[in-house]
Amino acid sequence: MGIESILVFLIVGAVAGWLAGLIVSGFGFGLIGNIVVGIVGAFIAGFLFPAIGISLGTGILSAIIHSTIGAIILLVLIRIVKQA
Repeated sequence: MGIESILVFLIVGAVAGWLAGLIVSGFGFGLIGNIVVGIVGAFIAGFLFPAIGISLGTGILSAIIHSTIGAIILLVLIRIVKQA
């Protein structure tokens, strides 16, 4: 993995985490936290979407959408666990 790939990975994670934080109100983790939430969200969506047969395509935009949906799922799960 080259430096360009790592930078794209981090930027997509940051954007996805930021968007998920906006959509799921009450969550904001700063730059590093947003990157982590976005990357973990991408792993969640990467596991979940193929299992249920959903494909969003390829490219940066679909990666951001994919990661954002996974990050939203992660933040909702965190909220549920905190309330329990």
